[in-house]
Formats: sequence, structure tokens, C-alpha cells
Amino acid sequence: MPAPSPAATAAAGSTRPAYEVADIVRAYGAAYRSTHDVWPGQGVALRAIERCRTAALGGHVEACDTCGARRVAYNSCRNRHCPKCQGSARAKWVAAQQAQLLPIEYFHVVFTLPHALNALARVNPRRLYALLFHAAAATLQAFARDPRHLGAALGVTAVLHTWGQNLSQHLHVHCVVTGGGLSADGQRWVSTRRGFLFPVRALSTVFRGKFLVGLRQLRARGHLHFAGDSAALADEPPWTEWLRTLRATDWVVYAKPPFGGPERVLNYLGRYTHRVAIANRRLVSIDDGVVRFRWKDYAHGNQMKVMALPAEEFLRRFLLHVVPSGFRRIRHFGLLANRRRAAALARCRALLEPPAPLEVPPFDRRGAFDDATPPGTAAPPRCPLCGGGPMRIVEILGPLRGIPP
Repeated sequence: MPAPSPAATAAAGSTRPAYEVADIVRAYGAAYRSTHDVWPGQGVALRAIERCRTAALGGHVEACDTCGARRVAYNSCRNRHCPKCQGSARAKWVAAQQAQLLPIEYFHVVFTLPHALNALARVNPRRLYALLFHAAAATLQAFARDPRHLGAALGVTAVLHTWGQNLSQHLHVHCVVTGGGLSADGQRWVSTRRGFLFPVRALSTVFRGKFLVGLRQLRARGHLHFAGDSAALADEPPWTEWLRTLRATDWVVYAKPPFGGPERVLNYLGRYTHRVAIANRRLVSIDDGVVRFRWKDYAHGNQMKVMALPAEEFLRRFLLHVVPSGFRRIRHFGLLANRRRAAALARCRALLEPPAPLEVPPFDRRGAFDDATPPGTAAPPRCPLCGGGPMRIVEILGPLRGIPP
């Protein structure tokens, strides 16, 4: 099958990476769907990525007020797994979070599941992803409530990532944690020790225990499905032995250095919250059925390398990271839980008594977005030819007929 044309030629006047995941889907997606079981959510993602910013979705025509240059801009698919469609969603979400930040130190803690759980997660993604969120948040809250560590209720924003740099299955949640919390009576703000949250080895042990308890409960209630590589776990002896192995394994909890200020938290959130498994800018080439992309090898000193995968394997790995429909990849706990956030943050601010309203610098967009700012979200873009006149919408284009949904 011939290599797809570079995406840079697809839309006049827009800056695009040389190759896109959409090119891979258009060239090899149909063959992949004909030979692999693709569940509905994955099929929706493939169709959306394939049609994104093409005539299939309609769009508009822009014209320069000064020189009259015209260009066509097609609509985005807005699928949350599309590398081109996260920029505007990310920017809006980050802007909303600015009001939630407190003038305190924030910590970054990552909870990772052992790869032995991958096969079970592939057939029970909704259950196991939710359990990962719950176990991580419950672990942090348990340490926070303990007077030996903090003795207060803290706030957590957790973001699910399911991938590693090479697109393999690597289930983990990134947690942004307040450096302190409200006392039980709500009368004091209790700060953590500067530069230190909780001991990570103890966090790891408690996290493992909470997750395995939840896993046993799911099985006892008949909420787990066993198939494929996890089929043998349906029988009691293999299940019991598997749990024993997981209990004997060291689970990884990694606490990164504190952010150093609310403005850095905001920039971090902007880069991580709406990230997809691979950004278009990491693609190097798509030739003769082989996809090459850059990846960072953390096991060997963060070396940047290039990986070559058959297109079929690339798509298989990419689809591992399509989350179930309606599943929330960003969740808030403790002080930041939706039901209590407004009142809790108001109380925190009253106790912290900041000298002035918190000012957060504009979100650092460098390297964060794959797509350009969509029309209507900012000032009209300038003309790419004359550089002076604004580009204004002069015609609306409906979706192209005859293209299957």
C-alpha cells in the first residue's frame, strides 16, 4: 500500500506536522478493522480521526480583508483521542482551573499499576481504571488524615494515562496534590513540610493493599470479565496464585519534586490533562507499511530514540488507549471534589489570607498543542500571504455528501 501524503499538504495556510496519525488511519485503518476485533469506542475514534479536518465534516472559507487571499478550514472531529483536537479543550479547561489554585506548594505523585494487570485491564477497562483512581486518591487521603503525617483533608486532581512512550500499555495516574489541607474542624490550614509530602514506600504499600482489596471485591460481585490473556484467571487456583504474586510485587509510586508555585501547576496541567497516546509531532515517517516515531527511553537515561512498527502494530497499540465512552480521565478528590469544592476553597483562602488575588501568567503553549487555535476562540488570524490583514469567515461549508459516517 502506498504511503499517505504528508498532512502538511492537506490544508492551505495552516502549520501541520509532516505526518499525522490520521494519515496512518486513512491508509491502513480499513485493513486493520477487517482483521481485528475493534470495539465500538475504538471504531468511533478511528472514524473521527480519519475524517478530522476534511471535507467530510464541513468547514468554512476565510478571506483576507487586505489582499483577498482565501483558504479553506475544515472542522475538527472533537474526539478526545484525536491528536489534533485537544488544544481548544485543553485551553478552556486550564482557564477554568486557574480559579481553583491556592497560593501554596503543590506536589506531583504518580501511581502506577504493575504490568501483570494489563491483560485484565484490556477486557475490564472501565472497572480497573476507576479502581486505579479510587485506590490512588484513597491512599493520599488516608495519609493526609493521619495526624502523624498531616492530620488534614487535602485536595487531589488526578489524570489517567494508559501509555508509555513507545505506546505500550502502562497504566498510571498523575496526581497534583495540595501541599496541605483543612483541619478536621475546618478552623486551620495545615501545611505539609516544605518540599516533602508523604514517604513513597509507605504510599506504595498502602496503594497496593487498597487496589487488591478493590480487585477482590469486583470479582466477588461478578463485575470482572475474563477473556484473552486473562481467561485463566476465571478459575480460583490461578486467581489466588496471581493475587499472591501481585502482593509480593513492589508497586511503584513516584513523588516528583514540588512544583514551586501555582503558575507551574497550571502549565503542568495544560500539558498533561488532555494529552493523547502520541502527538503528531513525534511521527518521523510512514513508508511501506512501517511507522517510525520518536520516543524517550526512560530506562536508558531518557535517550531519544526512533521506533519502527508495522502499521498494524502501531494501530493496535494506539487503540489500547481509547478509553470507554463517557469515562472521565480527569477527576478531583478531597477539597477539590465537585460537591464541596466551592465552599472548601473559599474556606482555604480565608485561612491562608493571601496578600493579593493570585495572578497566574498566561498558559505556556510551547509544545502543548498540535492544532492551531480554532476560529472564534481568539482574534482573527493574520493572512499567511500578506501578513497584515485579518482572515475572516466568508462562507460556511456543509459536510461533504456521500462520505459514510
